[in-house]
Amino acid sequence: MATNKPSNYEDDQVLVEGNSHVRTVILNRPLKFNALNYQMVLQLSEEFQKLENDPAVGLVIVKANGKVFCAGGDVIEYYRCSLTGEWALAAKIYQKQLTLDYLVATYIKPVVFLINGAVMGGGAGLSLNARYRVVTENTVFAMPEAAIGHYPDVGASYFLSKLPGFLGEYLGLTGARLNGVEMVACGLATHFVPSKNLLLLEKSLHEMDVAEPNTIQGIINKYTHQVQLKEDSVLHRLNFIDHFFSKQTVEEILSSLEHENENATLKEEWITKSIRSMKAASPINLKIFLMSIRKGRFEPLEDCLTRDSRISSHILRRTVSNDFLAGIKATILEKNYKPKWEPSKLELVSNDMVETYLTKIPENEGWKELQLPPRDMREKAPRAKL
Repeated sequence: MATNKPSNYEDDQVLVEGNSHVRTVILNRPLKFNALNYQMVLQLSEEFQKLENDPAVGLVIVKANGKVFCAGGDVIEYYRCSLTGEWALAAKIYQKQLTLDYLVATYIKPVVFLINGAVMGGGAGLSLNARYRVVTENTVFAMPEAAIGHYPDVGASYFLSKLPGFLGEYLGLTGARLNGVEMVACGLATHFVPSKNLLLLEKSLHEMDVAEPNTIQGIINKYTHQVQLKEDSVLHRLNFIDHFFSKQTVEEILSSLEHENENATLKEEWITKSIRSMKAASPINLKIFLMSIRKGRFEPLEDCLTRDSRISSHILRRTVSNDFLAGIKATILEKNYKPKWEPSKLELVSNDMVETYLTKIPENEGWKELQLPPRDMREKAPRAKL
């Protein structure tokens, strides 16, 4: 295990440093952009459980080696399992990841995530329900799953639905990116700290006498910078986002965007990009996400994760569509970026198709419903500063 080994130790994909009441957990797969594979999920789960049960530990810090915090889950693992018919194995691996996300979200002890670099997909699911979420000028957030034949999962229907208005629908349907300043403004992150100060922040946290919330907050605040949104930030367009992305169906959302673009004297870049990305994405996964986030707005995290388990199991099983295999092949393996989606158009995706993803899979196929351990979910919903 990686406990207390120096950060240049490269055999383990998860490292743990610190010998006092503050421990730092480090994602250590930089050559793969710290994408979460099965080994990492198991290591992280074991370390988090061990640290939570250690009475000497009062605070856990999480950071990553390399320029990317976490690019998501290791989709190639899932692709291979789905391709070879071992979808039930992939579903079990995925459930381990969801259980880890729930462990972090319900963690008894304070956790500080230092998100310095891109955070997408599984990286967002791991970090964005934690109590303290520190970002920098290097941070980029996105949930681009629909572009690769999947949908924004790992609890995204929970944390995206808590954002102002219908910003979550916009982010999930378009895969649009937010920078660190925008993440703080909309509530996805709690603090903005310049990357040059991260080591000082971490050192100050390690030097605390008592890891108590007011002390932790005070130390982070000491290094926090108050930053302003740029004039061209899409967050200045929230009224327009609400107008378009509050529509009942994906077809209506896309149609309203196209209508706006056709009749505008001066076309807005964010609308043009939204149309382009939605038209390029998997039609069925766009509809799955809209259905999921609309449910997630009124549900606890555990219900959102249980739904993600069912939907993703059907995706891996290829119950309705092969879009996940087509998307990974086109965007990651062959890199021709021309996936052949089936169904190929939004109007060909029926409500019955989408509803199928919510159903249980027979247990005689080796599948079981996600069983999350009973834990107290302390509400840490994003708080927008807009």
